[in-house]
Amino acid sequence: MELAAQTLGSDPSFVREEPPPLEIRRPEPPSGTSVVPTTYDTVFTWDFAAQRHDLRALYEKSKDAMWNARTALAWETDVDPESDLVPNEFIPIYGSRLWDRLDKKTELPKLRRLSSAYLLSNFLHGEQGALLATSQIVNAVPQADAKLYAATQVMDEARHVEAYDRYLREKVEMTFPISPHLRELLDEILRESRWDMKYLGMQIMVEGLALAAFGIISQTSNEPLLRQIVHMIMQDEARHVAFGVLSLKGLYAEMSEAELRDREEFILSASRLMRDRLLMQEVWEHMGMPVDECVEVALRSETMQMFRTLLFSKIVPNTKRLGLLTPRVRRGFEELGVIHFETWDASA
Repeated sequence: MELAAQTLGSDPSFVREEPPPLEIRRPEPPSGTSVVPTTYDTVFTWDFAAQRHDLRALYEKSKDAMWNARTALAWETDVDPESDLVPNEFIPIYGSRLWDRLDKKTELPKLRRLSSAYLLSNFLHGEQGALLATSQIVNAVPQADAKLYAATQVMDEARHVEAYDRYLREKVEMTFPISPHLRELLDEILRESRWDMKYLGMQIMVEGLALAAFGIISQTSNEPLLRQIVHMIMQDEARHVAFGVLSLKGLYAEMSEAELRDREEFILSASRLMRDRLLMQEVWEHMGMPVDECVEVALRSETMQMFRTLLFSKIVPNTKRLGLLTPRVRRGFEELGVIHFETWDASA
């Protein structure tokens, strides 16, 4: 058989068949509006004296740290959207047979652009979800200290939406619709009527994952404007996660077993949804590549396993600090391979 292959290879009439070029499509940018029916109590408070001095201090810190996305960021920076805005190693199929088959002059630049657009688009959509959820927290929480701080976070989230949207439109020139996994999680948070579940979903789970993801991007990106955007947003996100930890501190110690069960279910389902949204199914569809095979490669990739694991480096210790690292949640985190983060520092 080897001899036959050598003979064919030396035959001048033999032409090795190359795979056909990929049929690459641009995503249709999201447009219009969609409605999520919600029901929750809106609470007036008539006592504005500081009762939680830790939250009031966080409110003061947030006011001092406000920045303007229009003037604070170097928008004049030239950006090549087909360069490695994030390292190639963070493209889930990197180093695989599928990667090796890519035409490095034509197909790889398109994959880089699609991958960056997908990642940043879901950052953008997550920030809008945070904008909406935090505005609900302003309405739903009973304490004045929490209302005041949450109002500053609403402004933070508006600024984050502005920054990511402008970068995608002007620099990447491509925006993906929201991942169905992220949309499912955001819808669940927004529909939730219990204020502590809005905190748990947005401040602990979504913001915790975002803080870890932004940290990785800020340390590895080769593009200075993107690094600057992510760095500025990270400073806000650290306060947002701390807001959730401080606000929920001690709340679950006296909660009934049935109520705790709801929180356990939510933590585990949210964790799975956030893991699955990083498999980039939509990117492979637009690249014209076999989706199932790409997802399988992404699941096996050591680099992506490390990346997905690091995204839980804030979630696990904060869950523990809140008293929600129950035996059931612990088993779930063990299955996800992230339980070792329980010894890391919590955010507060």
